[in-house]
Amino acid sequence: MSSILLVIFSINFALFCLHEMDAIRAKEWKLFVILKDMDDDRAFKTFTILHLPLYAILLFSFISHQMIAFIIIDVFFIIHSILHFFFEKHPNNNFTNMYSRLIIYPMGILGVLHLTLSIFSQ
Repeated sequence: MSSILLVIFSINFALFCLHEMDAIRAKEWKLFVILKDMDDDRAFKTFTILHLPLYAILLFSFISHQMIAFIIIDVFFIIHSILHFFFEKHPNNNFTNMYSRLIIYPMGILGVLHLTLSIFSQ
């Protein structure tokens, strides 16, 4: 993999990490069916602890199956940005400020760019 592809992916993954930190501020759990009805303290703890296996799986996949992991994660970033777009009007969506949008939507754009460049560099 070329270093430019690795730089693009690294920036995108860093944006994802920023988004997950912003998700705590925005109480993103209020957008999820099961978590939205919990009290905030319990929902926060559940939401954050669920990220432990997510991050472990992502890190393991980067190390062991880099190319497949990059493709899957690129697709996830693209779908994730699209979902945020469709949830713009949701009453519990607290990602409607410019800061949050400047994190979320570039993830989708960089996912498309990285995926496209990865396919054409094969």
